[in-house]
Amino acid sequence: MLKLDCLNIQYGSLTVAHAIDAQFEAGNIYTILGANGAGKSSLLKAIFGELAFSGAVSYQGTAQRKAHLNAWRKPIAYMPQDSHTDAELNTLEVVLLGRMDALTRHISDELLHEAVELLEELNISHLAHRPIRLLSGGQRQLAMFAQALLRRPKILLLDEPVSALDMAHQINLLDKVRHYTRQHQLICIMVLHDLSLAAQFSDEVMLLSDGKIQAQGTPKAVLQPEILRQVYHVDIEILTSHQGSPVIHPYRKRQASV
Repeated sequence: MLKLDCLNIQYGSLTVAHAIDAQFEAGNIYTILGANGAGKSSLLKAIFGELAFSGAVSYQGTAQRKAHLNAWRKPIAYMPQDSHTDAELNTLEVVLLGRMDALTRHISDELLHEAVELLEELNISHLAHRPIRLLSGGQRQLAMFAQALLRRPKILLLDEPVSALDMAHQINLLDKVRHYTRQHQLICIMVLHDLSLAAQFSDEVMLLSDGKIQAQGTPKAVLQPEILRQVYHVDIEILTSHQGSPVIHPYRKRQASV
């Protein structure tokens, strides 16, 4: 179990997270939602140990400590928003960096096979020998996701993992997130802007506003018109997909004719 106890994050005088209490169980996908500047990415960075905070973050009873960050991060794979890189490496080499701890001058056939298999599952095996700096933003996202999975993490932190992907690749990647989370009993915490995708692929969602949790629970419980209207300041219509998950449709009120 991963726990946040009274977590506070500040940038100077600006509070971006205030008194956040949450717990995350293995085998589940949790998605953090909220408008721009709500504190979503900051929360992931704090969990990973990139941002200072007050309060506590603990995993399996062990609290995060600045002096032991390398040990803290060992079971974590963190995929930030910005996947741009100028490294003179090809895609396969970048994916293999996910197992930096296991890399030597000789890469084992088992590790190489695992990396190639991930590229195939994400439909980017044809990019294996292409320089990573020449890939599109969406292709880099897929490559960095493969790198994250190759780490064999216990905690998967994904910050806007589908922002640069088309619809087909969004569904493919999120299907893989769900599959790996269930199969390997990971704790997966994502940040998404697409509320309908969050509803489809999340076990629980956390809705942030002004650095505070406004609502937390199942997508059906949290993604309600009145709650979303208060957070996003737009009118919302909730439809239901044939799979039974909420489909969120923001709309603009039609102005009365003069």
